[in-house]
Amino acid sequence: MNRKGEEEIVDEDRGQEEYIRQVLEAYRKTPGTMGTIRRPDRMLAVQLYQRGVSVRVVENALVLAAARRLMRPADAPPLGPIRSLAYFLPVIEEVLGLRVKPDYFQYLRHKLERLAPPR
Repeated sequence: MNRKGEEEIVDEDRGQEEYIRQVLEAYRKTPGTMGTIRRPDRMLAVQLYQRGVSVRVVENALVLAAARRLMRPADAPPLGPIRSLAYFLPVIEEVLGLRVKPDYFQYLRHKLERLAPPR
């Protein structure tokens, strides 16, 4: 293999590592999660990268799910903490199929900032 081919593989690996870092950091900071990252979370992030799911889609899914959990009736029973990135898989699939403006997710982000303390 020539030198250029080796550099392309390294760059692709760097892109994957950055993707994984961004997804796991977004998950860790999401309100309602334990705030810890486990090996299965890292493995799922790799799978999402391999599927070509953008970081933005994952972030939007995290925001949507967190907003749904926080915007519940005051008399609803409390929900336990989210312990796995896999919890968000159905919402990631949902976001992939949504046709909404990015402004909607920005609105939800601002709503979350008011409802949940930052991590």
